[in-house]
Amino acid sequence: MNTETIIAMWESVQGRFHKMVKELPQESLSLSIGPASVGHMIRHSAEVEFVYAEWVFGTPKPADLEYHTLRGPGNSAVEFDNVDELVALLEASNAMIIAAMKALPEADWNKEVKTPRGTFSALDAIAQLMYHTGIHAGQISLMQKHAQ
Repeated sequence: MNTETIIAMWESVQGRFHKMVKELPQESLSLSIGPASVGHMIRHSAEVEFVYAEWVFGTPKPADLEYHTLRGPGNSAVEFDNVDELVALLEASNAMIIAAMKALPEADWNKEVKTPRGTFSALDAIAQLMYHTGIHAGQISLMQKHAQ
């Protein structure tokens, strides 16, 4: 597996998620089943990408970025109700991950990195992020279908 192939798979998964988010009506952001809203899930997805860029690829998060969703929806007093802001954050986290992948030497994809979440390779991290995006995309779809 090479960087070009990994990025192509990343862009395929992320492209679908970004398209879904961009097509969300503003009023959908407050929908929820349980404590997490659609807006929270979108924000959380971007924040986790920034965290992995930092932990695995050594790319620091933007100085003005505050994490609000990493400790669960019950620990965030902020509401995420602006679809344009959420799209911009997703685009920024996506650009950071892609730049980090492009900068990673080909030989380092399977090199293990110790993180606060465990030890894994950059390839494992990208797979985890794609899985994470898929889970939250499904949750968002479920909320749109069943939330009051």
